[in-house]
Amino acid sequence: MNTVLIVDDERNYLLVLEALLSEEGYQVITAEGALRGLECIEENELDVVITDMKMPGMDGMDFMGRIQLRQPDLPVIMMTAFGSVEKAVQAMRKGAFDYILKPFKNEELKLTIGKAISHYKLIRQNRQMARELQGKYHFGNIIGKSAQMQRIFELIEKVAPTKATVLITGDSGTGKELIARAIHYNSPRKDHPFISVNCGALPETLLESELFGHEKGAFSGAISQRKGRFELAHEGTLFLDEISEMSAPLQVKLLRILQEMEFERVGGSHTLKVDVRVVAASNRNLKEEASMGRFRSDLYYRLNVVHVYLPLLRQRTDDLPLLVNHFLAKYAKDNHQEMISISSAAMERILDYHWPGNVRELENVIERAIILSDRHEILVKDLPPEVREPRAEAPATTTEDRKIPAMGILPLPGLNAGDRLSDSGFKVRQMRAIEFIKTHGFITNKYYSQLAEISERQALRELSELVDSGRLLRTGKGRACRYVLSGPAGI
Repeated sequence: MNTVLIVDDERNYLLVLEALLSEEGYQVITAEGALRGLECIEENELDVVITDMKMPGMDGMDFMGRIQLRQPDLPVIMMTAFGSVEKAVQAMRKGAFDYILKPFKNEELKLTIGKAISHYKLIRQNRQMARELQGKYHFGNIIGKSAQMQRIFELIEKVAPTKATVLITGDSGTGKELIARAIHYNSPRKDHPFISVNCGALPETLLESELFGHEKGAFSGAISQRKGRFELAHEGTLFLDEISEMSAPLQVKLLRILQEMEFERVGGSHTLKVDVRVVAASNRNLKEEASMGRFRSDLYYRLNVVHVYLPLLRQRTDDLPLLVNHFLAKYAKDNHQEMISISSAAMERILDYHWPGNVRELENVIERAIILSDRHEILVKDLPPEVREPRAEAPATTTEDRKIPAMGILPLPGLNAGDRLSDSGFKVRQMRAIEFIKTHGFITNKYYSQLAEISERQALRELSELVDSGRLLRTGKGRACRYVLSGPAGI
């Protein structure tokens, strides 16, 4: 139920309005005079205030000023006699929502109150959303305890309060837009717009209009004037994603804006000035692109005032359990259900997987697993096939690894490389590793993971199993660690 406060020094008006608005379903509070009205504001949660303009002691204008000091968003409707219209207009200039003339029509009053309450509700919703966004993108709510992520948090915490242009690089799915939003919502611009544009999603002609806007008749189909993203982001932040896909002519225009903060709409001659912070992102190495002539070097240096590199998910495995729990909680909340757990075996598979799609892929995997699970615990069977049987992308080999001739560990006919043999109890690829060592003298953990197309973590477990069984010996430590046969035939 919406609550209305009516303030007037004439008791008859209070009684009439209370009866009228109560019939409409409003909770009505009345006050004879502004001082009592201020007390009512302190004591009640209101949706709209209706006050008379002329009252003894404190008049309607002063009363409204006191309200604005306490609750600046609370709508105030002025009641005034016909001869005081000018003062009512003045009150609106100072922040009154609207005014009505005495005597007024009942329907007119109801309509004005309805508009004021709807307006106030919208303001509160917007403020609540802004608070939620600021909380969501607070540094403390970005998941990551690894050393790489802690360095990133320290960097963006320093750069957020400044006006510096930021360049964020990293593979797709690493969270570039999340970091861009964190910079915005922790900056002095947080109450102004955050506008995002994907430069790779639009052709050159459309991207130019999208960024800078256009005048009516600037091209076929331009039936009206349209503001661009730079105008819409005034006093806020403009996030240019996949900026490496921007054409050379647009790069020139962007460079001018970054230098002068002024531009013209497409088809226009009037120069517009804006105050915009630019945060750019790319999944390519822009320095390398600039050296090869595919990206303007002067624009690169203008963008690269502060550079934030986001590591691959497989480079920050310490963060995997935290991210898994975060996504479990997120989708439990979204689906209005209790948070489910994940089995240790399923978590082990997640830790072994190399995550080519980074955090975005992990989130999709967890959402899928929740749907397929029994809603109590995520098991290995609930994970996608590629995660259940972890296979690592072959990383670049080191100089020492290249000393070993390439020889793939292939499955025997009718068996997969991960299947166990009934006679030995070892996996096919483990037996092939023994054959490889017989031929070449030794194998390293990293090279075994490449040949078997499994993660280094999984490779370490399988080689350790052979060591524990007495088939292999481990020699050396760290990068010098090698696995050799324990006897003439590895028996």
